[in-house]
Amino acid sequence: MKFNNFIWETHGIHAGTEQDHVKHGIDKLDDIVEKAIAANHSNVTFIIHSPRLTSYRYKAEKETNIKFIRGNRSYLDYPKRIETLRMKYGGKINIKYGVELEWMGSDLGMQWSRSKIFQAEEADFVIGSVHFAPEGLPYDGSKEEALKLLQKRGSLEAYWESYFDEVLEMIENFGDMIQIVGHIDLPKLNVEVPEVLQNFEMSSHPLANKFRTLLEIIAERNLAIDVNMAGKVKGCGVYPSQNILKRAFELKIPVALGTDLHNINHYSLNFKESLRYINDAGYQQYVSFSKLIPEKRTIFDDHELKVKYTILNKGIELLNQRFHNTNRRIIPEFSFGGSFSDFLDVYKNSTGMGGYNAIRMRKNDKSITISNETPQLGKEKVKGLFSQHKDIPGIMSSIFNTLASEGINVETARLKSNNDGTAEAFITVSNDNGNIKNAIDFIKGTDKDIFTNLTFEENAEMPNYYDEGVYLYEMDGVSLNLALHHNIILTKHNNMPGVLLILLSALASKNINIIDLRLGKRNKFGYSALAVRGDVNVINSLLTKLGDQYYEANLIEFHSS
Repeated sequence: MKFNNFIWETHGIHAGTEQDHVKHGIDKLDDIVEKAIAANHSNVTFIIHSPRLTSYRYKAEKETNIKFIRGNRSYLDYPKRIETLRMKYGGKINIKYGVELEWMGSDLGMQWSRSKIFQAEEADFVIGSVHFAPEGLPYDGSKEEALKLLQKRGSLEAYWESYFDEVLEMIENFGDMIQIVGHIDLPKLNVEVPEVLQNFEMSSHPLANKFRTLLEIIAERNLAIDVNMAGKVKGCGVYPSQNILKRAFELKIPVALGTDLHNINHYSLNFKESLRYINDAGYQQYVSFSKLIPEKRTIFDDHELKVKYTILNKGIELLNQRFHNTNRRIIPEFSFGGSFSDFLDVYKNSTGMGGYNAIRMRKNDKSITISNETPQLGKEKVKGLFSQHKDIPGIMSSIFNTLASEGINVETARLKSNNDGTAEAFITVSNDNGNIKNAIDFIKGTDKDIFTNLTFEENAEMPNYYDEGVYLYEMDGVSLNLALHHNIILTKHNNMPGVLLILLSALASKNINIIDLRLGKRNKFGYSALAVRGDVNVINSLLTKLGDQYYEANLIEFHSS
């Protein structure tokens, strides 16, 4: 099968530091974006180093007559510059950016780096990298500096062992802050690789054992490793070497690809070669990141396969945003059915779903089922309230408000915006308790200028509001069938009259419009999925104030492609 000509980079191109004293990735961001667009690339990824302590400087930096903290000015301004780019080139290309977080020890260096994370909260990913030894000498500086460090440590094995110790310490301290471990065999740039590491799989040497432990810890922490093509450009070979990559594959460690380039003229260099390289180790896919959440990418140039991965990524993003901690970085367990059954060969531990044409993702006690197959309507007859009304905020709040006042519990709800200033809703009730006519009269009396039609039918058919798209079929096994929009609210709450009204009233109070809605239930739990339009910061603030009857209330913002 043919490899892609493009990769979704993680350790992408260093650029945009032209305002700093040091010449490190100084090409203008706009120029690179325009070059990526001209190449018809769907994404471009930038990366910036976090500033280092003044005692950690390369030889060239020490030799300048100006004292400065490298990258400080550019780093603080980077998130705003990226957001400006996204607004400028919106619709033309996806723009990601990440931070390469410098490890400088577990004392002042760690506090320094933690402080720098606050300027990178909008980053798509964070790579943890060791560039400097505790002695203040760089591993990737000059040969002269490497030789000096080698002499201090006494032997080649001690040189590498100390480097691995620093990477281990970084993971133990940065584990909650990073998604990727950077260039894991960086020292090979300036010193030889000891024989025990060239054959670490079979060696009983303590250094080989330490390296095996390092890889196992990376696997246990659900971190990715950086497959970095810069080593090839610099003449020491890709980071990491093939034997390391094959071991990573056996440990099911995901890989993130990047060229780690610093010059616009080299942009996209070795894209296809990186795919060949990981495939030689057994990989058929790699990860990229959006807002710290991993995305799966295929190495193959197959349109249908790319579409399936896009759907898979949306499901991963949807499920992961139901979590608020480091669980977000964990790739969930999968089940595949129907046309997605090809993934069973890719994810060896996944389970099948027969002809059910969908992907189910599970993590802890939460699950999401997603598909691009348009849901089919059932044939059962239901008690339903039909509504035609203006497409403005507060409508669903008005309906639910009155139904709750009459003690009527909503069973399911469907909403459709007609994109012409009007909308339709169909709401089923489990028991009208004789008060449904009274409720309709109250709604009409209260908001008669908003509703053009409001009727109740005892034996109604579900209306078909489904168009082509990607659908959230189920949440925790509860049927919802909501078409995915850019912003979605998912809730799990007590299933009783008035509870969902809390959410609807909160949204109405801040002029947040609901453009699609699905409800479901299981025993005492109610579930809702709402496509909404409005200020995401306002929505997130509202969701923290809904009360104890809400076990879960999350705004899902889709960033993956």
